Amino acid sequence: MNVRILGIDPGSRVTGYGVIEIKQNQYQYLGSGCIRTVAEDWVMRLQQIYQGVREVILQYQPQELAIEQVFMHRNANSALKLGQARGAAIVAVDLPVHEYAAREIKKAIVGYGAADKTQVQHMIKQMLGLKGLMAADAADALAIAVCHAHTREWKLRGL
Repeated sequence: MNVRILGIDPGSRVTGYGVIEIKQNQYQYLGSGCIRTVAEDWVMRLQQIYQGVREVILQYQPQELAIEQVFMHRNANSALKLGQARGAAIVAVDLPVHEYAAREIKKAIVGYGAADKTQVQHMIKQMLGLKGLMAADAADALAIAVCHAHTREWKLRGL
């Protein structure tokens, strides 16, 4: 059975998205990009995130959402804003939602929970057969989708 997974890397200024499909136990890249908010008003930025995610849903028709969990910044206000951006993305979908910690995502992709962004980006490009430049937020979103695909597979196998 084919399954389309939307990965979201939430952010208040840039929200990355990546869509993959599991087809015959292979991961197929369908698309990725960034939703960039331009409004200065905070509520308008949340609405732009919501609308951007809705457009991605309509374009790719995923069946599941994988999203990064909020981690505590040094600045509580930043963590709160990240949580709100994440909430705007979640309410934009009517799909099962699966959450993953940043360390868990890095470990699934690179094999090391403290890997840096360039290592994650490199591995995602290798795994999905992609070439050229890729926005870091889009690569992170694809990593979240692939992490969920791995987790799904392990659960199906009873591991």
